[in-house]
Amino acid sequence: MNRVITIVLTFLVLLSGDAVPQDRKDIPEQKKTTIYFSAITLYHPIVMYQKYQPLMNYLTENTPYKFELKLSQDYRDIINFLKSNKVQVALLGGVTYLEAKKEFDVTPILKPVGPDGKPFYRCVFITKDSNKNIKSLSDLKGKSVAFASKLSTSGNLAPLYHLYTEAGISLSDLAAHTNLKYHDSVAREVLRGKFDAGAVIDSVAQRFKDKGLRVISGSEEIPGLPIVVRSDVSPKLVDAIKKALLSLDYNNPEHRRIMEQWDEEFRYGFVEARDSDYDSIRRMISYLSAKGIQIP
Repeated sequence: MNRVITIVLTFLVLLSGDAVPQDRKDIPEQKKTTIYFSAITLYHPIVMYQKYQPLMNYLTENTPYKFELKLSQDYRDIINFLKSNKVQVALLGGVTYLEAKKEFDVTPILKPVGPDGKPFYRCVFITKDSNKNIKSLSDLKGKSVAFASKLSTSGNLAPLYHLYTEAGISLSDLAAHTNLKYHDSVAREVLRGKFDAGAVIDSVAQRFKDKGLRVISGSEEIPGLPIVVRSDVSPKLVDAIKKALLSLDYNNPEHRRIMEQWDEEFRYGFVEARDSDYDSIRRMISYLSAKGIQIP
């Protein structure tokens, strides 16, 4: 009889599609191996903590590891964190991934999908709603423009490539330009009128849309931000991360309640990533290098 009950219960568990995948292995949190996770600084550190700590909580609850968030001051910090083994896992941009790979061996394992289910995003140029002198990309000639970090794919590389290839505008054609630390800093400085326009990741532009910003132009698709690991991490850790994140389905109401606490960049789920996914980033870097612009 006990054997029959066990079989029935097992069958019911297998049928349950709404449950969030669990792989805790009954290890108390205080006894789990700590894994340090960092991420490119799209926002001010306080905002980063609010958006990324729920992901750490989920990974801790659903893997045999304890995940701790280690925030950085800028993009270069994250590369150094990985290189020195201060973090083992990180969410990078395309440029920071390629820069890290030049210095030591890192492996992309996952990349997020957008609300359309595709593993891409865009950079956009923004201006104040009230700025009637800027209606298109070509109107940026002779204007001041703020970019994000020089190591940012969507805040520097892709916007520069977009300016050159779509409007024939070089940095020398701008009245002024500068690189700020965070994407949300770019948005705020444009709102304050310090710059005529700015370049940010599309999710930041969406967050500031109701605050008086308008999108001028958007780039072609950029491959999703890679989650990378140091090459010397345990395959078991990689498998645990993949299992926990690939098992989530944003269309599942129970999963969505969890994922909506996360940053817009990865709340819609993940797919596997490989190095060749970032060949388009390599091509952009090569193109700009031929124009005399070094990235970073």
